[in-house]
Amino acid sequence: MPDAAFTPPPLSNGPMLRGQGLSLKRQLLLWLLVPQLVLFLVGGALAYRVALNYAEKAIDQSLTQSVRSLARQVKPVGSGLLIDFPRAAQDIIEQDPQDRVSYMVSSPPGRFLLGNGKLPEPTDTAPLLTHETMLYNTQIDGRAMRVALLEVDYGDDQSPQRMRVQVAKSLAVQQRLTAELIADMLAPLLLLGTALSVLVYGGISRGLQPLTRLQAQLGHRSEPALSALSPIELTQAPQEVHALATAVNRLLSAVRRSLGQEKRFLNDAAHQLRTPLAGLISQTELALTETDPVALRERLSKVLSGAQRSAHLVHQLLSLARNEVEVKLQPLDMAALARDVARQWTPRALKAHIDLGFEGAEHLLVMGESLLLREALSNLIDNALTYAGAGSEVTLRVQAQALQVLVEVQDNGKGLSPGDLPHVFERFWRASDVPGGCGLGLAIVNEIMQRHGGTATVLAGVPQGLRVQLLLPCAS
Repeated sequence: MPDAAFTPPPLSNGPMLRGQGLSLKRQLLLWLLVPQLVLFLVGGALAYRVALNYAEKAIDQSLTQSVRSLARQVKPVGSGLLIDFPRAAQDIIEQDPQDRVSYMVSSPPGRFLLGNGKLPEPTDTAPLLTHETMLYNTQIDGRAMRVALLEVDYGDDQSPQRMRVQVAKSLAVQQRLTAELIADMLAPLLLLGTALSVLVYGGISRGLQPLTRLQAQLGHRSEPALSALSPIELTQAPQEVHALATAVNRLLSAVRRSLGQEKRFLNDAAHQLRTPLAGLISQTELALTETDPVALRERLSKVLSGAQRSAHLVHQLLSLARNEVEVKLQPLDMAALARDVARQWTPRALKAHIDLGFEGAEHLLVMGESLLLREALSNLIDNALTYAGAGSEVTLRVQAQALQVLVEVQDNGKGLSPGDLPHVFERFWRASDVPGGCGLGLAIVNEIMQRHGGTATVLAGVPQGLRVQLLLPCAS
């Protein structure tokens, strides 16, 4: 945790919100309805082409039958023709007054014999086969027409003759049939498309309701309090929204934990620094009024002792706050680390007339963070050197135990009573009035073990003293 108070950045004007795009609802509607509209238009064009093809086939079939029927009404007799075309047959061919059928019989081809109009010849120059119907498009009086043409040979070998029969029908019939087919096909599709669009809109609106509820729950938490960081509850929501709510809950939990640690740190610092600072002020005021050099020196010694205690307390508080953050574990040699820490504390042990030694394996790997584990071992050795007393022995031991590594600091000092052992990891709890302690050393050790997935245990020594054991998982 940093020394300064943590102030979260504003959520509304942060660098992550650089622009306001389309809403999720509009994007979903665009991605679903626009392709649906495009597919409907493409389907309509394909349906028009299919209907046009079927109408053209129907007209071609009708024209083919008409031209063959008309050809059968003109019968060759010798070298001439017998026209058997009664009025009833003519009325059948010309029955549609809005789309009158034009027909023409010519022999030789192009020389008018019978009909109600002169029809143009085909533009195709390919030779015509007899008894084979030919279909082609043409213009008559500005109207698009479809023409069926059939040529028949008659006469004898000395005087062969050829007759051409043509029947034409306006393409307006084809267009009318196409329009009717399109109307019959697209009207149901249009209704289905409209119903599908309504269902899509309703489904998107209903599907986004959990996001709206999530927004409402977050919007009601504007007050800067820990209660506003409680987990979000979405009992009925899709899996994706549950995943989003879970991620937000993890973020809220981290922020709540950070704010709680900050608040606890400030409360602890304010509570613990109040007494030594008041003592410093009192001793300084008394020193200013002293005229006796010996008494003045005694007062200044008390001021120095109080300042050292305050500095130690601040260091312990900062260490405790730093140990409460998440750590990145990596393999390290715990035996080598313990030997190095023992060497660092050897001068202090010699000055206090205490025998400090190391026992254990040469190399043992654990998953840990070097600075934090060094802090934990330093606190254990510091406590042992402070309270064991002159002439005692302090042993730092590292050894393997099943799938764990056991780190132990043992002394043969006075130890603790059985009633004091359950309280040793509590913050600011002290079992001795020996100057220099603040009741945070073992609490820091316990926090570090929790961050490493390990445990810290305090046992009474045999026949006396104290044993503090740390168990850390081995590095696989």
